[in-house]
Amino acid sequence: MTRKKISQAHQATFDDIRQVDANGNEFWRARQLAKVLEYSEYRHFMPVIERAKTACQTSGQEFVDHFEDVLEMVEIGSGARREVEDVRLSRYACYLIVQNGDPSKPVIANGQTYFALQTRRQELADEAKFAQLTEDDKRLAIRNELAEHNKHLAAAAKDSGVESPVDYAIFQDHGYKGLYGGLGAKDIHARKALKKSQKILDHMGSAELAANLFRATQTEEKLRREGVQGKTQANRTHYAVGQKVRQTIAELGGTMPENLPVPENSIQQVSSAKKKQLKRPEE
Repeated sequence: MTRKKISQAHQATFDDIRQVDANGNEFWRARQLAKVLEYSEYRHFMPVIERAKTACQTSGQEFVDHFEDVLEMVEIGSGARREVEDVRLSRYACYLIVQNGDPSKPVIANGQTYFALQTRRQELADEAKFAQLTEDDKRLAIRNELAEHNKHLAAAAKDSGVESPVDYAIFQDHGYKGLYGGLGAKDIHARKALKKSQKILDHMGSAELAANLFRATQTEEKLRREGVQGKTQANRTHYAVGQKVRQTIAELGGTMPENLPVPENSIQQVSSAKKKQLKRPEE
């Protein structure tokens, strides 16, 4: 059998053991996956699950959202059945499991390819949906995502020693200065001609918000990956990431964030208009 056919056979097997619950959520059973990945006994597979759980936590996610301990009835002969422990796995959990397997085994290598391809397909589907959104809808989506990622960034900064509100404001300013060519939060606020109570992130277009989202996610990852310690080093890291994002925009021939137009409506106004629009059909 050719390598391509072996790969297709393994991918078909992964699809065969995929299950969907009553709410439409897909999942895999650990005992079934162990067999597909050619583990002779389930007990030999359990350390791989534990390593995957650790990897899940390291990535900043709750492993309980992806690894659910369950009891399953199995036949033990002569029609008798008994309960055995099993784990209900999400697609992400399966991905982490095969990533922690031995890539020299063809079934593991093909498993890694399978889950990577499926994940990318979903990403492409999401990108296609996103591309069809209006500019205001894109702004809302990115602004909401940025709000969530700023929480993760704040947590990572705190772990690095950025503790007080003043420290965090200085830390954020370094990120802005790196991305905006030396302009800090107050400078950007003035450039956008905003009132004192208005937030700069609520008066950005989708392209500018996306640049800031990338700055936030990459800074958080770098702080955690490199175990950055101390306020000074954390500030330098945030500035360097912002500067790198700016450099990337320049290399791609994009418009610098400080030169992008300011939208006519704030995020709050867009959100309010969206809610009114959704209520109309009911009226």
